[in-house]
Amino acid sequence: MTGGATFFDEMHEPAGAVRDAYRDYQGWLSEQDAAYLRRKSRDAETLFRRVGITFNVYGGQEAEERLIPFDMVPRIVTASEWRRLSRGIEQRVRALNAFLHDLYHRQEIIRAGRVPEALFRDNAAWLPNMVGFTPPGGIYTHVVGIDLVRTGPDEFFVLEDNARTPSGVSYMLENRETMMAMFPELFMRVGVESVSNYPRRLARSLAACAPAAATGKPEIAVLTPGLHNSAFFEHAFLAEQMGAELVEGSDLRVEGGRVAMRTTAGFKPIDVLYRRVDDDFLDPLTFNPASVLGVPGIMDVYRAGGITIANAPGTGIADDKAIYSFMPDIVEFYTGEKPLLPNVRTWRCADPESCRYVLDNLAELVVKEVHGSGGYGMLIGPAASRAELAAFRAKLEAHPENYIAQPTLALSTCPVFTGKGLAPRHVDLRPFVLVSPDAVEITPGGLTRVAMTKGSLVVNSSQGGGTKDTWVLKD
Repeated sequence: MTGGATFFDEMHEPAGAVRDAYRDYQGWLSEQDAAYLRRKSRDAETLFRRVGITFNVYGGQEAEERLIPFDMVPRIVTASEWRRLSRGIEQRVRALNAFLHDLYHRQEIIRAGRVPEALFRDNAAWLPNMVGFTPPGGIYTHVVGIDLVRTGPDEFFVLEDNARTPSGVSYMLENRETMMAMFPELFMRVGVESVSNYPRRLARSLAACAPAAATGKPEIAVLTPGLHNSAFFEHAFLAEQMGAELVEGSDLRVEGGRVAMRTTAGFKPIDVLYRRVDDDFLDPLTFNPASVLGVPGIMDVYRAGGITIANAPGTGIADDKAIYSFMPDIVEFYTGEKPLLPNVRTWRCADPESCRYVLDNLAELVVKEVHGSGGYGMLIGPAASRAELAAFRAKLEAHPENYIAQPTLALSTCPVFTGKGLAPRHVDLRPFVLVSPDAVEITPGGLTRVAMTKGSLVVNSSQGGGTKDTWVLKD
């Protein structure tokens, strides 16, 4: 955190008055006994532990399973704010899908000089196997998570795009269910848009992307790497909520030009596979030959039109943080419009001049790996020690092309419940978007991640962050 920085408080005006979005909630909160609220906070933790809402954190030789902290003070967004955000999110998601189609076909944006070819030519997320192939329905990004940060009353920025396998939607749904179970009277008092129909909408959106080989009602399955994956709870949760089968690679095989799953009545063809396995492990015959998580031959079936894979292989190129820095150009190129949601200013360290600036100002910047995720491999300059800065400087000088840098943003704060009352903590927001040939659907709310440690700007669950229920108010 930079010295003297001021942060936008989403609940309170600078003079202390409660903002309009929180007025009805504050009215309810002022009537509650502090001991009752402390008991409810403990109840929420017990419920999360009983349901098994955990997250695997990787660090040593084995993953550590942790309970994701849940804060019971909701993050509240007005209907008018949400309409503005939705327009910007839809514009961005449509541009991302068009960009991916173009990259794997005519590459008009490169011919036009708007994006340099070098950005993807040697990029591991770029899949030559997808060149010239159009996924069923023309959809690459079936499920997208757009990470947003707020810095002022009308200032929202896109922090990053998650177009590969965005996670966290199960926590969004469980947060809402927990809040409604604990405080049913609160939802009678405050009109909040529902998020509970997300699994049904997800199933409908995936079914709309079924391949030509599908007959009748499309058969959907969720492919998980297995029990030890950090997001396994979510994989199982979504499969159950959608009424889809949860499968591992060992449950699947290629049979008669289709991908089929093992059932008690024999093998049954799958039409849509919502995969939560990374590209490299999807097909050992095409990618990593040592993989036991995927299905040998699935890429041949895919390219022949026998199955839909969501999200499409090769979408990871759109997650690349170096590509992110070109998103304003990408949005304008494919939509003919200026971006409604701006990017955070970004320095690409592959550029020598930018790299010199970053090295000269390392203590003031946030530096991220271009292929990184989950908060791993990043440096928050203002919070780093001299030793950490020196170690990171050496990595950056050795491989500048692996990094981008951004200013340390004054992330907005929302209150969390502590033993001493409400206290501000920094937050971001990941709305979830469903894309089909007919529609772009944005769930009203999303996952609010919160830095549970005072002063921390790191909200990732893998780094100790927690979650909140996100309310979009009805008009």
